[in-house]
Amino acid sequence: MGKRIRVQRRGRGGPTFRASTHKRLAPARYPLTMLKEYFEKSLKGIIELLAHDPGRGTPLALTKFENGEKCYTIVPEGIYQGQQIQMGGTAPVEVGNILPVGKIPEGTMVCNVELRPGDGGKLARSSGTYAIVATHTPQGTIIRLPSGKTKYVSDYCRATIGVVSGAGRTEKPFLKSGPKFHLMRAKGRKYPRTRGRAMVAAVHPYGSSKRSARKVTTTSHGAPPGQKVGLIAARGAGQKKKKLAT
Repeated sequence: MGKRIRVQRRGRGGPTFRASTHKRLAPARYPLTMLKEYFEKSLKGIIELLAHDPGRGTPLALTKFENGEKCYTIVPEGIYQGQQIQMGGTAPVEVGNILPVGKIPEGTMVCNVELRPGDGGKLARSSGTYAIVATHTPQGTIIRLPSGKTKYVSDYCRATIGVVSGAGRTEKPFLKSGPKFHLMRAKGRKYPRTRGRAMVAAVHPYGSSKRSARKVTTTSHGAPPGQKVGLIAARGAGQKKKKLAT
């Protein structure tokens, strides 16, 4: 009969697969005060606290603005506790300041870029990453993402000047499985993860070392949870054929 595979057990929503979100500080996003009305002026603030957020590779900064609002934001490199920052279209282009991308000069490295004005920041948020303001057009601003892809965003979308802190985090090896386990647990991921081929045939569709027990690793979108493993709805399965030069 077999037992439920990992995909099925995860769907139940039990504590084994659930992230410990009650330990997290707060969502890292800009306040909703600065939208189009702050495009031609700025708002001063001060960084009150730099804190660690479980499951996140970079610290968060608790910023208090002069209008009384507080928010947690992504910390760029070079920021310190007690630093004065500004948010708005007239703010200087300095590390830590938050400006609309339409007011940022071309070639500037930014992080925590909004996809739409007011969403709080969606792009270039992981440790050591940054986006580059490529060019300004009448349709909006072109931004080069960490992947190298370019994307149009509105001139009113906000971004933080600088590179996200914690760039050397991935250079330090885990050395032991315990720290890796606790990191994955904070992110709500199951660790360690056993390969399906290492299991027996009754436990996983890819189980058993017998050649006759091998199955195709591509499945359709409509497959049931016990079968929906591997390359889901893969358009091209297997090795790509070399194109002949013309």
